Order: sequence, then structure tokens, then C-alpha cells
Amino acid sequence: MSQLASNWGLVSFICGVYNDPSMSKTAYQDALDYLYSYIDYSIKRSYRYSAEVFELQRVIDLLEALGNPHLRIKAFHVAGTKGKGSVSALIASVLQEAGYKTGLYTSPHLSRFNERIMINGEPIPDLDFVTLVEAVKPKVESIPGLTVFEILTAMAFTYFAEQGVEYAAVEVGLGGRLDATNVLAPIITVITSLSYDHMHLLGESLSDIAREKAGIIKSGIPVILAPQQIEAGSVVESVAEAKGSPLIRVGHDWLYSHGTHNFDDQTLYIWSRAEQPLMDSFVDSAGGDEWTPPRYQIPLLGHHQVVNAAVAYAAIAEARNSGLDVKEADIQAGFRNVSWLGRFQILTRDPIIVVDVAHNRDSALKLRIALDDYFPGQPVTMIFGASADKDIEGMLAELRPRVSRFAVTQADHPRAENPEVLAGFAHSHGVRVEEFARVEKALQWAIENSRPGEVILVTGSIFIVGEAIEAMKEIDLERD
Repeated sequence: MSQLASNWGLVSFICGVYNDPSMSKTAYQDALDYLYSYIDYSIKRSYRYSAEVFELQRVIDLLEALGNPHLRIKAFHVAGTKGKGSVSALIASVLQEAGYKTGLYTSPHLSRFNERIMINGEPIPDLDFVTLVEAVKPKVESIPGLTVFEILTAMAFTYFAEQGVEYAAVEVGLGGRLDATNVLAPIITVITSLSYDHMHLLGESLSDIAREKAGIIKSGIPVILAPQQIEAGSVVESVAEAKGSPLIRVGHDWLYSHGTHNFDDQTLYIWSRAEQPLMDSFVDSAGGDEWTPPRYQIPLLGHHQVVNAAVAYAAIAEARNSGLDVKEADIQAGFRNVSWLGRFQILTRDPIIVVDVAHNRDSALKLRIALDDYFPGQPVTMIFGASADKDIEGMLAELRPRVSRFAVTQADHPRAENPEVLAGFAHSHGVRVEEFARVEKALQWAIENSRPGEVILVTGSIFIVGEAIEAMKEIDLERD
């Protein structure tokens, strides 16, 4: 038995002995406080994304002390600016449907910290989280300079290995090249849609950003690339070529098309480049041809999620070529049953309340397109809150044409921008703005003043959306 396994067993016994609700709640908060006592560059507003600050040796040392659990996991490693969480969730859902014990590691969380580490769709239980923190503490304290994300990444890999996870979808935290997750030896790497975000960290040009994201590419390991702007795509292609990594391009090697959509789900078609002549015949025959392209159903709304589903499909298909046992029915069920909250999610229909974690200009544009698609011509009241390091002006410029009333608020997070500052940005667009200190108050105002057919939109950051989802559990929607 490894030393870690021994520690795990001891701490599990202790947690079992003291398993009363109040003790467990206190222990959980103590575990969180312990993690947050370490340097957390994710909540600092200004720092250098460089080898002096972000370097993999600390994580390598910590994982070695923990028995190199990451080497026991077959991982899909997913980087990108937008869509990497959705793609990771789709991949994990398919793997779970195929009968594999499946891990999912993402960040940040919507409501509870535990959501970042999931097995078979379930967040790590509080007691397991406490157990895990206690088990890694001695190793953590022997390595100076560790950050919260580095420790959490090592915890996730440790938990997956100790729990017998067979496959995991692992989302990159920031960038790629210097991200703590980049110690993996993945079976597939994935790069989703790239756009401008974290420019002060990753670079001012799309080429610079793409180069950092392409840092996850490993020699000889297949790379799945989402459709990209030419500038970003050419960088990823050159890195893949230099490393001898097969490049599978969605939109070229795998093709896709939107089907139908409603407020609950949407459908799409996916086919290979080799099947394009068959697809041409299918289209020419108006669907009367013998061959029909596979049709998939996903509960994730918006055309951008069609692209994400095609990327996830390509990753699974490439892994199947290397021995992954996933059947067509598993992909169908995995896509149909995926759960990934806060992404153009319709919370209620009377009034219509939509939440979306758009947090840069490109995602705000995609959100506006989705609003036009699902709610054409309907007025929109927007509740907006964003992190101070985001392109607030760019996001508001994209959303302003679809918004008739503005409210700004602030999430309970160190990076959240002050409502007064957000109001200043909104005023520059010539609109009246309501300011609220808390998300719940903004929602209550919007609901009480909603008009027939109006859409209440909550967006700007994942933290705002997470608080809105929680607040809706307490808000009474009954009307006179």
C-alpha cells in the first residue's frame, strides 16, 4: 500500500468517526480555507503569465510526492478560449454512457467548489474533499510557492486515480503551455474556439494566444481543432506539424450542420469528409436517399454548442481509432443526457429568464446571435456583472443592440468589478442603468418589472450566473 493510500484510509476513518453534519460542515470550510491560504493567481487582477510565476516543476514535484497519479489516467486534455467546458462535459458524458468510470475536471465552478472535481457526473462529496485535502497536506507543505489551482489539480488527479477512474476529460485552467494540467500525458488533445481573452497574460495578438493554447500539444498525440480564425488556426497547425501530432480539423475532416431547435434542446448532424458525396446525395434527394447522416440531440442551446458537439464527437471518434470502446448509441445517449449548466440556459419561461456565462467579446456576440435565434424581436432586460480584468466595453458593445433595459450588479468574488464602474461603461452607450449590490436584488427588480414577452438575461461572468441560479431557488415567481 502506498503512503498516500495509507493516509487516505486513516483520514477516511477519522472523517467517518466524526461524521455529524455540523462537524462535517466545519471541516469542509476549514479545508476550503486551507486551500485559499495559498497563493491564488486566479483572483489577482495583475500578474505575469510567465515561467517565473507559472511553472510546471512545482506541480511535477507535488505529483511525484503523491505517487504520480496523473500517469494512471487516460485523459482528454481540452484547451481553448470558449467552449472548452462544454466540450469536456460532452466527452465525459459519452464516456460515462459507454460504461467507463469517468472523471471531469473543470474550473471555475458555478455554485460549489466541489463541482470542479466530478466522477460520473457527481461532484466530489464534502467528506471526500476534506479527506483529500488532509491526505495531500504533508506533501503540499513540503513544496514552496504552490498555488490553489496547482494544489487542486494534483488533488483531482489523485482523487481520480484513487477512485479508479478509467478516463477523464480535463479542462485547462488558463492558457495551456504553463497551466498546471499540462503535466498530463493525454490520449487526445483538444483546442476549442480561440478568441481574445486574458490578453494582458497570454498576449495581445490572436497568434500569441493560440501559441499559448497550443502548448498542450504533445509529440505524436492527436489534436482535435475546432474551427478557427485563420491567424489562430495556422499557429496550431504549425505546432502540431512540428511535434508530429496528427491534426483533425472540425469543419474540414469532420463536418456538421444544425438541425432543429426549441427551448429544450437542439439537433445536429455530423459526418466525415469521406462521407461528403453521400451527404450531397442526401441533400439533393431532400432526405430521400438511402444514406442519412447521424443525427444527434443535445440539451445545450445556441449554434456554438453545435460546433462544440462536433468537436467532442471528433475527439471520441479519434480515440475509438485507438481502441476506445464507445458505440454509436453511447454517443447518442451521452450527447442527449449531458448536463452543463449556465450556458444559454433557460431557467424559467414565465417570466423568461436566461443565464449565460459569456465573459469576453466573442462569447457576447454568440450570446446576441442566440437571443436573435430563440427570442427574435422580444425585448431584453439584462442583468450584467463581470470581472474587472475582462473586456467589459467589448461585451457591452456586442449586447447593447439587443438590450432595452440595463441593470448592473456584483458577484461575491474578489475579481468582481464594482457596479458603479459597470454603470459608467453602460452610460457610455447612452442607456439608463439600475445598480444593485447583489444579484438576488437585481433579479427581484427585473421580475417585478417584467413585461409580457420580455426576456430577462443574466450574464457577464460565471460567478454572476452561479449566484443567479442559486438565487432563483429562493425567489417566489407567483404573480397576481
